[in-house]
Amino acid sequence: MRVLIVEDDPILLDGLAIGLGLAGCTVDAVSGCADARLALETSKFDVVVLDLMLPDGSGLDLLKEKRAAGDLTPIVLLTALDRVADRVKGLDTGADDYIGKPFDLDELVARVRAAARRGEGRAEPRLKSGGLELDPARRSVTLDDRPVNVSRREFAVLLALAERPGVIKSKTELEDRLYGWQEEVESNAIEVHIHNLRAKIGRDAIQTVRGLGYRLKAER
Repeated sequence: MRVLIVEDDPILLDGLAIGLGLAGCTVDAVSGCADARLALETSKFDVVVLDLMLPDGSGLDLLKEKRAAGDLTPIVLLTALDRVADRVKGLDTGADDYIGKPFDLDELVARVRAAARRGEGRAEPRLKSGGLELDPARRSVTLDDRPVNVSRREFAVLLALAERPGVIKSKTELEDRLYGWQEEVESNAIEVHIHNLRAKIGRDAIQTVRGLGYRLKAER
C-alpha cells in the first residue's frame, strides 16, 4: 500500500513515516499543500493522511479541491482540530476518515488499511483467491491453510496482484507499490520477487502477460 503523508510537524511526520513503514506501507511525505498537489498529480497513492493546518494553506481546501476534480483517492484527516463540528465538516467535505491528535498509531494504521479497502471497493479485510489468503493486518500469507513465508516486498507485490485477481498490473504499477520517491528502483527487482513468489505459491499462480505485466490467476 502506498501512502502519502501531508504533515508540517517534522517530528510527527518522521514518526508517521516510520510507523506506517513498519506496517508494510510504502510512504512518501510532504509538508505543505503545494507539494501535496504536485504529488497527487504525478503519483498514485492508495491513501493520503492529511493534516488540516498547513503552512501554505488549509488541508480542508485541498480535500475540497481534489473531490471537486473527481479525485477519489481515500483521504484520512489527521488534525488537532477535533471538535465534533470539525469532524462533521471534514467528513462532509469528502474525507474517508477523521482522526484527532493525539492518536494511537495502531489505530491510525488500521484506519488507513480500512480506507484503502474502501477505495478498492471491498469490505473483507482478508484477500482470498482459491487456496491463497493474504492478511494485510498481519502481513501473512497462507496457501491451503499452510503458512507461506514471504519478505516485506514479496508481500507488497502479492498484495497488489491479489487485490484484483485476473487483472494485469504493469511492472511500473508494481514498482510504485514498492518504492517511495527517495528509494532507488532496482531494475530487475519485480522479476526477482515474482520468481520467488512462484516458487512459494506455485509456478502457475502468477501469470506473465508479455509486454503488459503480471496477474494473479483468477480462481473460481
